[in-house]
Amino acid sequence: MTAAASALVASGRRVQASLVEDSEIACGIVYEDVSGGISESALRRGIAGIMVSNGRDVTLTAENGAWTLPVKCGDSVFIIKPAHWSVVQCHTATERGHAGCYLHCPNGTPDALDIARPHISETGKIPASIDFKLLRTPESQRFDVMLVADTQAANADELNYARAELTDCIAATTPAFAIHHGDVMGDDLSLFADHLAMTRATGIPWYHCPGNHDMNLDSPSNAHAFDAWKQAFGGTNMALNYAGATFILLNNISYDGKGAPRRDGRGYKGLIGADQLQFVANVLKHTPADNLIVVSMHIPLVSFDNPDSVSDTTADRHALMSLLASRPHAVSFAGHSHTTEHHYLGVEHGFTGDTQHHHHVLTAASGAWWSGRADVRGVPISDSRDGTPKGVHILSVDGNRYTTRLVTSPCAHGQTLRAMVASLAGQAPNELQASPHIVVDVFDGGPKTSVTCRSAVFGDAPVALERTAIADPYIVESYARDKALSKPWVAPALSSHIWTIQLPNAIDGDALDFVIGVTTEFGEQYDVAVTLAAPASVNDALRT
Repeated sequence: MTAAASALVASGRRVQASLVEDSEIACGIVYEDVSGGISESALRRGIAGIMVSNGRDVTLTAENGAWTLPVKCGDSVFIIKPAHWSVVQCHTATERGHAGCYLHCPNGTPDALDIARPHISETGKIPASIDFKLLRTPESQRFDVMLVADTQAANADELNYARAELTDCIAATTPAFAIHHGDVMGDDLSLFADHLAMTRATGIPWYHCPGNHDMNLDSPSNAHAFDAWKQAFGGTNMALNYAGATFILLNNISYDGKGAPRRDGRGYKGLIGADQLQFVANVLKHTPADNLIVVSMHIPLVSFDNPDSVSDTTADRHALMSLLASRPHAVSFAGHSHTTEHHYLGVEHGFTGDTQHHHHVLTAASGAWWSGRADVRGVPISDSRDGTPKGVHILSVDGNRYTTRLVTSPCAHGQTLRAMVASLAGQAPNELQASPHIVVDVFDGGPKTSVTCRSAVFGDAPVALERTAIADPYIVESYARDKALSKPWVAPALSSHIWTIQLPNAIDGDALDFVIGVTTEFGEQYDVAVTLAAPASVNDALRT
């Protein structure tokens, strides 16, 4: 370690040690990979102004690349990747989810807690210097990110299903990297290593948020609930920069502990917590005002299907929205609910900016938890409970502007919507139950989506459909039919992306032509031509 770094450490011991109770001081250097075959130690070129964090505090490297931070047991020290650089390695880290992270837990998970493995192994004393090596890497202002949620493999077979889905989705896109929004596993934490091997094989960087099915469920409290996660991935929150965008990944699962009274029938709630809110504030303090800010988490901030559930919403969302309110270019993403939802949050949720904050709940890669009939690959079709096919979303970034699009499983053949003629029996007022309706499920639709229908039935003029909070009739029937092939908890949910219109008269089984017009959440327009009849079964409906 250089004399300058030593002096910085000494200063850090005096100034920063009081910031965290029971903390020690970690230090190191961030330097450029310039060796080119020459002795690396002779050519270490420190990089100034790089953010390094312990998950709460964020410090900037000095002119020679040196940094110091307080750390306590269970902390991860990580570099916040700067734009136009890639992280080559952290010299003191074992191989984990990404290279730029060091996990500090000298004695590992305490044996007295009796937490089953996997959990944290002993890391020993803090190394004398935790060094991060960066490589200059040009980054285009226009790029795509693959957004994944809820692969939720409960066993090796389901991990193979996830591998098939993700491989096909990546082949259909060209993402710069991927972000997983939690429930990587379905409670079998021994599969973390296999999951990481699978993601490394894709050839793109992956970054992960933890979910409620990624916890050590035998932990007596939240303090050690993510020990297996930390051992595999290095940390539960992080951030990175790419071109003109800043990505912040959070853990918003707060576990009540083994044996605690269950809330909502589950033992956890959605909570970001003071430390991570401070982390967000510290990252934003060092981030240009015009950057696009992308925040990822597992539990949604708000929920369409279960808005009052503490396990399906985030209790301190107002605090997060307050931090983002001054950012004109910000969006957030979550998973968890196995539905696709778009929310626009304003003053009532703490967002006081000039516009509303877009919060997007992503479809589940596992759909209905790998349930239902198999497709030609042997992978369960597993449509999600709100009618969306399983798949991923693509975030397309251009400077500080963005759009998203749904990329569905190959068995859905690139469909963007499902149209059918169906009664709304049990889902509409009595006078409408027996009347046939055009029902359109626009899989990635939301409050800003509009849907029209043009047909001779309506005098060949386009008529507007009404956004209707019902379950997708196709899902109601297919789930009932395939109940023996599904996980026991799988059931249809109210969908946030159904549009309906009552037919003026019965069509008596005759096939009629319709043109469905869609304007998306981002103002894009497209038409889909369909031929529909009043089928004996809605499973005869066309998916387009």
